[in-house]
Amino acid sequence: MPAGPQKYPGASTAQWWQSRWGGDPMEVNTVVWHSTEGTGLPDYAGGSVAPNFTALPDFDAQRLNWHQHFDFDTSSRALANKPGGVETNTLNVCQVEIVGTCDPAAHGKWTVRHLYTPELPDWALRDLAAFARWAHDQHGVPLASGVTFKAYPGSYGANGVRMGAAKWNAFRGHCGHQHVPENDHGDPGLLPMAAILARAGEATGAP
Repeated sequence: MPAGPQKYPGASTAQWWQSRWGGDPMEVNTVVWHSTEGTGLPDYAGGSVAPNFTALPDFDAQRLNWHQHFDFDTSSRALANKPGGVETNTLNVCQVEIVGTCDPAAHGKWTVRHLYTPELPDWALRDLAAFARWAHDQHGVPLASGVTFKAYPGSYGANGVRMGAAKWNAFRGHCGHQHVPENDHGDPGLLPMAAILARAGEATGAP
């Protein structure tokens, strides 16, 4: 059985997709970060392409509201996977979607309040760091990355930072959709991963 608590404290399970789509049990050692490229909570096509968690901004309260769709140590469905290649969704990864955009064109056009991943407010960094800290303390996910987060649209497709099979199989820590093999998405763009992990490390005393 997976070790550690499976529900993130305070997360809503109103959109719980594990009972419909199942998933494989894992011992998570990697968090894959996404951006939804929208401003509301997606329904993920009835959960068929859902992550483990969605972080939805509450601008008035200056906080992220967390929605959980699968247990932490259960595979979710937000990554492409090609038959005969490496495993993606089931390779010990927990997936988190940040509601917002990494696309500077969308950021420039949208008139509603939204998160833009290269320019996250301090309260969003705080809450993303708290999640990373919890994943480290409760599940041992390293507070490390070791990959370069590129700005969108340069992060799309063959971007120079997408991992090959061997690196992906050996990876531990935090990466983005833009780094996952067999995928072409470029989210979450220039997410300030180093700042998030530094803040998480300060909170835990972890190196």
